[in-house]
Amino acid sequence: MKKILILMTAVMLASCSDNLEGLNENIKDPSTVPGESLFTGAQKNLVDQIVDLNVNNNNTKLWAQYLQETTYTDESNYDQVTRNIPQTHWDVLYKDVLKDLNEAEINIAATTYLPELEVLKPNKLLVIEILKVYAYSVLVETFGDVPYSEALNIDILTPKYDDGLTVYKDLIERLTVAINGLDESVGSFGKEDRVYNGNVTQWKKFANSLKLRMGILLSDVDNSFAKTTVESAVLSGVLASNDDNATYAYLSADPNTNPIHDNMVLSGRKDFVAATTIVDIMQPRSYEYLEDSNDDGVINEEDNRTVVPGSVTSTDPRMKYYFSPNIDADPSVAEVVYFGGEIGNTANFSSHSQVAPRVEAATEPGVIMDYAEVEFLLAEAVERGFAVGGTAKEHYDMGITASIEYWGGNAAETADYLALAHVDYNSAIAASTATTPWKEVIGTQKWIALFNRGVEAWTSIRLLDYPVMATPAEAVSGFPNRYTYPIVEQTLNGTNYTSASTAIGGDEAETKLFWDLN
Repeated sequence: MKKILILMTAVMLASCSDNLEGLNENIKDPSTVPGESLFTGAQKNLVDQIVDLNVNNNNTKLWAQYLQETTYTDESNYDQVTRNIPQTHWDVLYKDVLKDLNEAEINIAATTYLPELEVLKPNKLLVIEILKVYAYSVLVETFGDVPYSEALNIDILTPKYDDGLTVYKDLIERLTVAINGLDESVGSFGKEDRVYNGNVTQWKKFANSLKLRMGILLSDVDNSFAKTTVESAVLSGVLASNDDNATYAYLSADPNTNPIHDNMVLSGRKDFVAATTIVDIMQPRSYEYLEDSNDDGVINEEDNRTVVPGSVTSTDPRMKYYFSPNIDADPSVAEVVYFGGEIGNTANFSSHSQVAPRVEAATEPGVIMDYAEVEFLLAEAVERGFAVGGTAKEHYDMGITASIEYWGGNAAETADYLALAHVDYNSAIAASTATTPWKEVIGTQKWIALFNRGVEAWTSIRLLDYPVMATPAEAVSGFPNRYTYPIVEQTLNGTNYTSASTAIGGDEAETKLFWDLN
């Protein structure tokens, strides 16, 4: 009898032990996150970071001088340290984008789908690869040398930094493989894809357009490689109309609205107005400075000003879509007048032009590539001697036309604008005093078309050196040619940080990156 009781007790204890261990298992939630969900989250995090205006996250709209801060002007004056913006940019792209895309790739590859869905898997993996290339390209264009070959490896806590040019060329090769691997006869993601809804043809055009952009960026450092890259991208097929634009579909309710809506509307703050740089280029005019408002003993552009009546000769038709007219404009001035805040100075919100309602709308799409940009890239390609078809003027005109149409302008406005002496390609080239006139002419119109796309506008300014940015009133550095490395890298990855800083010529804001030679 004792033996029976001992046996029963042993069985019960074993049973209880198994049950207790089972209590630690979550039987309601999946053990892994679906790859499709990770992809959607990474896609949103990526576009949010590119689109964002929050000064804690992204300062490029200020550095491209589309906007000026009203009260707190550190970021307009090129301060990268106070809010540690480089750290946020670094963390979002590595942790919230690339890491999640990597996990999405692993989970999708390991998932067995129904036959009709299994056929979509290769395209899904290639779309993920395309977005990974895009994210890495932004990192290289922002910092220079970055962790790449050892990045995302949880077993390597202090990854080395790889040479920027080597990384960039490898990214282009990866992009080419992805382009060639896409199967346009089947789909990919569905509603999980907030950019193209899984349309593989559109993703292929986007990938080729990204390849075009990346090839152009290497034109001054390796012209032969750039030429091959650009020509192959165009031959394979780039964005061909505004219908092809790569835009993220935001929703009307927080937290899925366009980040600018959060920055400018939901926050209840009045932190930004139009910058004088873009306003004065889009609406050329003369000013009168009426008083020494800052009491520095000199009447100049830092003082209160008014527009000289009749001095407005033309206004870019996109101006009314970008900004609202100044609400305190002098009624004696017949023209519709826009006022921009002086770069680096405080700017009273009510007496300067604010962004137009569309720009701050909750559902305004987040743009990461558009047809207008592609046409300006093709104009650059022609001027650089690459065989992409058409003339520089034709692509330049189509870029302007696409931009005006995207924002809501009509054919008559476009025709009138293209006929202006300072806009007409041939006239503007002839009038330019720049060492390379086409860089000034294309660079200026490309910059106007890139409005509200600070990251790419900043890159274009660094590559073409036009338009010339105003020097901020209290600049803490020269024009930023890069984000400085995150401070935490100095502490946790010091040896590799030091090597990378030395390799690029110093961890300074003014240090030009490998592609920025002229």
